Amino acid sequence: MKRLIALSACVLLASTAAFADEKPSAAEAAKIKEALAAWGCSGGEYEKESEASSVYEVDDAKCVGGAQYDVKLNSNFVVRSISAD
Repeated sequence: MKRLIALSACVLLASTAAFADEKPSAAEAAKIKEALAAWGCSGGEYEKESEASSVYEVDDAKCVGGAQYDVKLNSNFVVRSISAD
């Protein structure tokens, strides 16, 4: 039983490591910045989600009014969602 639990834990850890987010390229970051500016937002931390094909996320973008939001963009750099932290 202990071996089964240990094996399950190893498989779970290995599978989550495979889905780690990565940094977008310089060209992708420029397009993300442009899309954010159109919504009155800037800054934040850019990520390219590896588990979803070409989906981008910006954590803690500062928008008009000073509030911070998390922003998701699709593969065409169109904002799909904006949510409060």
